[in-house]
Amino acid sequence: MTASAASTSPTTPTSRRWAVVPERFGPRLRALRRARQPVRAVGLILAGFALLGLMCVWPADVSWALFGPLVVLAGLFLTPRWFLLVCLSYAACLGYSAVMVRGWSPLQGFTLLALGLTMALMIIRTRSRERLGVQGNGGEDMLVDLRDRLLALGVMPVLPAGWHAESAIQSAYGDKFSGDLAVTSLSPDGRRLEVALVDLSGKGRTAGTRSLLCSGAIGGLLGQVEPDRLLAAANHYLLRQEWSEGFATAVHLAIDLSTGEFSLGNAGHPAPIQFAAGSGLWSVHDSAGGPALGLIPDAGFPRSIGRLGRGDALVLYTDGVVEARSLDLSRGLDRLLGNAERLVTVGFESGARRLCADAKAGDSDDRAVVIIWRD
Repeated sequence: MTASAASTSPTTPTSRRWAVVPERFGPRLRALRRARQPVRAVGLILAGFALLGLMCVWPADVSWALFGPLVVLAGLFLTPRWFLLVCLSYAACLGYSAVMVRGWSPLQGFTLLALGLTMALMIIRTRSRERLGVQGNGGEDMLVDLRDRLLALGVMPVLPAGWHAESAIQSAYGDKFSGDLAVTSLSPDGRRLEVALVDLSGKGRTAGTRSLLCSGAIGGLLGQVEPDRLLAAANHYLLRQEWSEGFATAVHLAIDLSTGEFSLGNAGHPAPIQFAAGSGLWSVHDSAGGPALGLIPDAGFPRSIGRLGRGDALVLYTDGVVEARSLDLSRGLDRLLGNAERLVTVGFESGARRLCADAKAGDSDDRAVVIIWRD
């Protein structure tokens, strides 16, 4: 049978009958989806009246606190409008119970206060999910999934024999979102590795959403534009966003893994440090660079060149590694060089995590380190 014959198989009466099922039942299915909210709301309202009935039968044994789980369920699965309707029905049940069944007591006052606080917290959650356009826990799950997918862009790829790379990012105050981000790309032939380390204005959760957007944008640029154009393209992207705090510093590395030769572009970022196995010394890799991203249209970003020989290493880092309120930049850089010197003795493996952990800023600032070394 030819390919064309296989793709144009005859349509049987059975297949035609099944083909019209979505057309016939599609509107009904959509109507059922729209009806989920009122159905859930009615179910929760009936549950509240059932509790009220139990209170009328056993007033001493059925507590007002049983309305708490119902409030939480309503907050998790209902829109703000339906949630408020359910809460009003519960308030009516509690009011009837207080007037007609139990009377009033200080314990019931505390229970009512706890229920009120629970309702207030849940209405905040429902409004937050409504802004995302999803219901239930889908909003939080979607955001976490997006974060994990974009963070995967910074995972160091498997490099050719003799090359090693690792990264570490630690956010301020232990938040899961960080204003520092790393993005990597390895060419299909495995010869060229590109790494972009970016530090957005702000830190922790306040910079988290911008960090997610930038990691996706820069991840799309790596490997698709020439290295000498990448920072200019990223600068243009940030300028178009028109964020109130839209600037960022960045360093971009492009290294030929067959020769060890590399070029560095710098946009207002701390200069990398390099270890030379021949001399056994660390040094700051000076580069002219350009301004921070997102500030000046059509800014230039000149690149510097270098080479990693056998036994050499290169460290990229963000300002949280060398800056602190009680430490000026030069002393912070000396501290980093001292910590990097210890890596020469114990080995560079897990060095990125160690340098982040030893940063003087501690948990008060985002920190990110990328180490690339050669056997």
